[in-house]
Amino acid sequence: MATTAPAHPVHPVDEVPPVRHLAAFGLQHVLAMYAGAVAVPLIVGGAMKLSPADLAYLITADLLVCGIATLIQCVGFWRFGVRLPIMQGCTFAAVSPMVLIGTTGGGLPAIYGSVIVAGLAIVLLAPVFGKLLRFFPPLVTGTVILIIGVSLLPVAGNWAAGGVGAKDFGEPKNLALAGFVLAVVLGVQRFAPAFLSRIAVLVGIAVGLAVAVPFGFTDFGGVGDADWVGISTPFHFGTPTFHASAIVSMLVVALVTMTETTGDLIAVGEMTDRKVEPRTLADGLRADGLSTVLGGVFNTFPYTAFAQNVGLVGMTRVRSRWVVATAGGILVLFGLLPKLGAVVAAVPAPVLGGAGLVMFGTVAASGLRTLAEVDFKGNNNLTVVAVSLAVGMLPVGVPTVYAKFPDWFQTVMNSGISAGCLTAIVLNLLFNHLPGKAGSAGVAAEREAASA
Repeated sequence: MATTAPAHPVHPVDEVPPVRHLAAFGLQHVLAMYAGAVAVPLIVGGAMKLSPADLAYLITADLLVCGIATLIQCVGFWRFGVRLPIMQGCTFAAVSPMVLIGTTGGGLPAIYGSVIVAGLAIVLLAPVFGKLLRFFPPLVTGTVILIIGVSLLPVAGNWAAGGVGAKDFGEPKNLALAGFVLAVVLGVQRFAPAFLSRIAVLVGIAVGLAVAVPFGFTDFGGVGDADWVGISTPFHFGTPTFHASAIVSMLVVALVTMTETTGDLIAVGEMTDRKVEPRTLADGLRADGLSTVLGGVFNTFPYTAFAQNVGLVGMTRVRSRWVVATAGGILVLFGLLPKLGAVVAAVPAPVLGGAGLVMFGTVAASGLRTLAEVDFKGNNNLTVVAVSLAVGMLPVGVPTVYAKFPDWFQTVMNSGISAGCLTAIVLNLLFNHLPGKAGSAGVAAEREAASA
């Protein structure tokens, strides 16, 4: 009697949950990254003193391209997209150069010209970066993931205190609300049924919002003022212009974002048990480049993998890329229907802070889990981790530490993630690949592990 061959099991990354689960999980990802997603257009537009209408246009354009970029990265086509649960958002590494270009070097058209060139450069350089994956053994990846998580914690702390620039920043009521949300998230994760525990962050934010409204933490006045429909048209602010100095500074940003994205993709690969290979890394970076070109065309900014959502993948253990693709679809809706975006924008910062503490802490803990695989006996691996962590945390703890340095240096080193990543790569090469002292123990073993 013939027997049918068992079907190949579907990898958790490729599983498609039921529609109701997709919607809940996807919305959870959107809420986790929304504040960060709109921060870049707010900062750049505010520095350039744009009108409220232009600022609103920047935000809706950003949300639209965020969604499209996320869909490209998660779903993928041809050689574009890593096909992992990765959210895309505007990179903060570009903020300072864009403000400088916008206020002194040609306005928004000059910004968009440099962004388009940077995006094309990322597409061309993606295969080169893909070949660098062998320089990311567990020693380096674990350190980078740890730095990503720890460098994000101040973001959650600022949210918990009320948000940077808030008049009531640091008030006990803000921290109490953040602590309440954190307690709800932990309680749901520990005691609720399996499905609810996987949307613990969404539940925590919803309960926190329900408590915040009657206590006056927020209101929905902005929802009434928002338009029902908003459509971003190419080159709304004029034909892009191309200035050499602006392009050079944005190319430096491109190298920084490629380094950061590499760390994020490797982190998600570790969390989902689908390790990133050189080809898939190049595909992911190529998607970043395409999204950045779209950003320049549709009146927004450079795009990169959003580290905020890496922690959510690790915490919820929901590894499906279709969940994050759904989140991308929700962002597209927000970009086309500004009223929906205004509802989400009403979530107060302390509510996001309570959820952010556990999400970003999860990223750091994942880095420690990766480092647990590394041999620290009889070698210099502890020094590699220690110095890389110190260099990565320096601009986080002392934001003005590089204020007297050239702009290009600040662009690279003011990002704790890129600074720590570059340090870890260089120190790993120095201690574990270059010829060492005769008789140094453990070097050969670590070389073998590093090349694996």
